[in-house]
Amino acid sequence: MSEPPFEYFIHIPLPGTSRSVPAVPAVPPGTSRSVPPVPAVPAVPHGTSRSVPPVPPSTPSSGTASISMTLGAQPPVPISYHSQFRPAYGSPYPPIPRTFGPNPVGYPSQSSTNAFLHQKVIEYLVKKGYNRTEQMLRSESANLDRDGKPIQDRAEDLGTAKYARGFRLLSSWIESNLDIYKFELRRLLWPIFIYSFIELITSGYAADGQAFLNEFKDQFQQVHADELTTLATISLPQQITDNSITKLYQSSKYRLPLNTHVYFSLITHLESNSKQGGSVIIYLLQTYCEIRETQRGPIDQFSFEAIINQAHGVEPEESDLQEGIPGAFTGVTNKDISDNNAKLKLGPMAMDTELSADVRTDLEDEDAKNPPELGKPSLVELFEQKIKHEESSEGPSRNDIPYPPSRARDVIMEIQKIKEYRDRFKIESRSGGVGPGVSICMFTFHNTLDTITCMEFSDDNNLVAVGTEESYIRVWHLHGDPLSSEVKSGPNDPPPTNSRRLIGHSASVYAVSFSPSIRGADDADTSTAPKLLLSCSSDRTIRLWSLEAWACVVVYKGHEGPVWNVKWGPFGHYFATCGLDRTVRIWGQDHISYLRMLVGHDSNVNQVAWHPNGAYVFSASDQADKTIRMWSFTTGECVRVFTGHTEFISSLECAPNGKILASADAGGSIILWDLAKGTQIKRCRGHGKGGIWSLSFSVESTVLCSGGADGTVRLWDIEVPADPYKNNDGEVIGTGGQADATRVSGTTASAQANPATGTSKKKGKETMITPDQIVAFPTKRSPVYKVMFTRMNLVMAGGCYLP
Repeated sequence: MSEPPFEYFIHIPLPGTSRSVPAVPAVPPGTSRSVPPVPAVPAVPHGTSRSVPPVPPSTPSSGTASISMTLGAQPPVPISYHSQFRPAYGSPYPPIPRTFGPNPVGYPSQSSTNAFLHQKVIEYLVKKGYNRTEQMLRSESANLDRDGKPIQDRAEDLGTAKYARGFRLLSSWIESNLDIYKFELRRLLWPIFIYSFIELITSGYAADGQAFLNEFKDQFQQVHADELTTLATISLPQQITDNSITKLYQSSKYRLPLNTHVYFSLITHLESNSKQGGSVIIYLLQTYCEIRETQRGPIDQFSFEAIINQAHGVEPEESDLQEGIPGAFTGVTNKDISDNNAKLKLGPMAMDTELSADVRTDLEDEDAKNPPELGKPSLVELFEQKIKHEESSEGPSRNDIPYPPSRARDVIMEIQKIKEYRDRFKIESRSGGVGPGVSICMFTFHNTLDTITCMEFSDDNNLVAVGTEESYIRVWHLHGDPLSSEVKSGPNDPPPTNSRRLIGHSASVYAVSFSPSIRGADDADTSTAPKLLLSCSSDRTIRLWSLEAWACVVVYKGHEGPVWNVKWGPFGHYFATCGLDRTVRIWGQDHISYLRMLVGHDSNVNQVAWHPNGAYVFSASDQADKTIRMWSFTTGECVRVFTGHTEFISSLECAPNGKILASADAGGSIILWDLAKGTQIKRCRGHGKGGIWSLSFSVESTVLCSGGADGTVRLWDIEVPADPYKNNDGEVIGTGGQADATRVSGTTASAQANPATGTSKKKGKETMITPDQIVAFPTKRSPVYKVMFTRMNLVMAGGCYLP
């Protein structure tokens, strides 16, 4: 049998009104009032229905809105009485309570009940003319869902999550845009990122700020690694104003040049997606950024268009240079690489004051013991000339690049450098058409099975190290002396041999580098031999080996791909690496992570070299890039870009005078560059195809030595022009299998090619040599992996015999 329906009344007092209760007539004492009986309700069989006349609603008092609501039949359930509900007059059933959570079958849901009540209230207020109350009710319920909970539809109502939501909206829209606009639009991401972080921290949400930083920092890691490291240490609002980087961003507006079409497209997208985070991005742009509309948006300064404009001397437009905040590093898009007249500090770095005083004292004692020969300057005089040259040259300051305090070993090395500079074989500039008679000492490795990938000589001319495809390194003593270890494991240690194998890498080793050293005096108490060896591999690591314990002491990780090259800095302590991830990284010996990340190449970086004063680093890229970039160590900025190679760049070397850079490619060409002007000096030709794998300058920077895959070692005159149209065009000679050295005198290549041994049908590949080649020394069948001028101007070369 079904239950009768219920009827409820809801009394809602209206704002600013009061409800009057009608007086009930008093009943005299001793009397009674008769109440008419309630007629009985006949039972209704189950499954049938009946019509019940509606009960007239009670007349509401003044200031009270009364609404009746009829609900369907419900089974009786145990309930508790609700004060805001009262049963209809004459109903024998208690009211149904308001329920939460899943409802039983047949029960009205909470959301439908609330919506129904809300609609009835609105209708009543409209009918009675309570316009002000109606507006207030509509306004308050606009942001409520059907369950009466606030709707978080707008970005402003999301709390700290609004910044992440807005950044995702902007980033996804940029990546889905046209390719011609992506470069221009991506410049928006960095200022939005850093200002969102600043807003979170200054508002006191340190945990949310760090979460935002960790979620989006990866896309800025290559360009803004230093800033991200600083931001990771900030967690308090006070640190925002104390830190120089965040203070600069907070107090200055970030300039963003955008062309008109891109600007209107951006604003339209943000406004149409205001509730999804667009309003937050608009707020950040209005508060912290200064957008300047331009006719043409900025171009990538590392693109081919920018490089062509630079080569033709086209001045960059204002939109290419006005991005960012003055004094803040904004990434590769704001580097003034187009100005090759930017001033550089190419002079030698001044010696430390304490070190200079110690060296001068020891040199005076040395001159007293061993007076110089007649007509030769004393060691002190040579040292004073060096100091004056350092002071007169525009070199970097010792304060720009911090180095560890000097030791006794450094004093001995400086003294030995002065001695070798005095006693060296001097190579002056070419005069009278006669080239210098340079001596070359060639070391050939046999039975290598073509597994050697790299080779390096130590500066003291005692050690040679090679890396192999079999993931190990082997070190030999060039004089056959045993390589003993300072670490003794026990009395049964095997006797030392003249070679050591270093095992630790898990893939091919592509480069090795000895720490700075010098051949010391026999009676010196302190050794000046190399103490450390660096190696890099395709296993993405750089390893530091101790040459005293013959073991790996540090593993440096950071590259996101194979590491192609590694080089110690000229004064030790710092070293540079490059790899497949298109970056150059500068490391400190005492830091497990890199100190600088230099980003700008369009393809993987395979060559790296240092300037003699340690203030600049050179890098070269292959494949589509084929450019050489000069980076400032102190600021991390690209200060020069050199273009001209059409083949894979296989070697880099900077002259000791710090003014000339030499680069070689797989096509057999060598290009000399003027660093101060940023221009090409000349192109040298003579090597065959296959690549020039090593370059080295003489002490005076007047002669260049090269060696490569064609199996020759060649010497080049730096000061002689190499223009074949202004001089003799040169003779076509063979490059392989020559029995005698090829010497070029004056401007004529007077060498005659001899056939390779074995057969007369296979002759060396013909190539043209330019008149600036001094001499060429061929090998039988040994590609030359390494050439190096010593401080005494002797050339050391190494290669592997390939039968």
